[in-house]
Amino acid sequence: MESVPSQNVSLGQTEINWDKLDKTKFYVVGAGIFTGVTVALYPISLVKTRLQVASKDAVERTAFSVIRGILRTEGIPGLYRGFGTVIAGAIPARIIFLTALETTKVAAFRMVEPYTLSEPTKAAIANGIGGMIASLFSQAVFVPIDVVSQRLMVQGYSGHAQYNGGLDVARKILKSDGIRGLYRGFGLSVVTYSPSSAVWWASYGSSQRFIWELLGHGTRRDEPTPSQWSIVLVQAAGGIFAGATASCITTPLDTIKTRLQVMGHEKRPTARQVVKGLIKDDGWTGLYRGLGPRFFSMSAWGTSMILAYEYLKRVCAKDE
Repeated sequence: MESVPSQNVSLGQTEINWDKLDKTKFYVVGAGIFTGVTVALYPISLVKTRLQVASKDAVERTAFSVIRGILRTEGIPGLYRGFGTVIAGAIPARIIFLTALETTKVAAFRMVEPYTLSEPTKAAIANGIGGMIASLFSQAVFVPIDVVSQRLMVQGYSGHAQYNGGLDVARKILKSDGIRGLYRGFGLSVVTYSPSSAVWWASYGSSQRFIWELLGHGTRRDEPTPSQWSIVLVQAAGGIFAGATASCITTPLDTIKTRLQVMGHEKRPTARQVVKGLIKDDGWTGLYRGLGPRFFSMSAWGTSMILAYEYLKRVCAKDE
């Protein structure tokens, strides 16, 4: 697919189609790049998760208080609880996601091309379909990793159990709940991440087209290709806008999903009970616990990811 998926005809020189990539190099280099991005942004996910599962009487109810508490008791390593588990699962999940995303976007763009729709609308539809399908495929790998890593993130916090690493978490879940325990919240994960991915990619694709139109690009076929810095800035702006949109829409579902996944087997609340408990404790704003860190995480991760991804495709393009 394109390196700048939402640019007009005049930006065609910057596009790198899926069939023009060296797939082996793409996956190997990509694993390294996205591991680096995950290292940088993982603490934000940990803080967001702790805020979402905090009990009503928890002392640490803000992002800064959570960070201070972790650094005071555990130091920097405390910000990376569960990181090894996430990396072990994130690489195959990311490969599945990117492959499904790119191949689906190609088909979706072909599907909407004949219709008389605006360029931002076509980009939103094609990118949204690609993001949703990619998320659906990757959830089979991602959900068990999510369940294990989130329990490691919150162990010992606000009354949650202690574990001796990811294997201990998995063993105890399998013993108490069987394989179904590793997929607790799978339905909500699909309901949360698939729309979130669709919204993110749709917002990213359409916002880029809109920005280029505002800047006057794409109005003539003979106009010069924008500078690399211009392209990067527009991609970054698209990533920030996409993160803001997706986080605001999907945070309530993410909060419910996280609570379901970290509860011990002796509690087993339903999604309805989780919602009632959150509203009872904090009102409707309880559904938006961790919105700040999630907004920052999705914007920062999305922007970093998309810039790294576009760079990755340039690096892995086949020599003509």
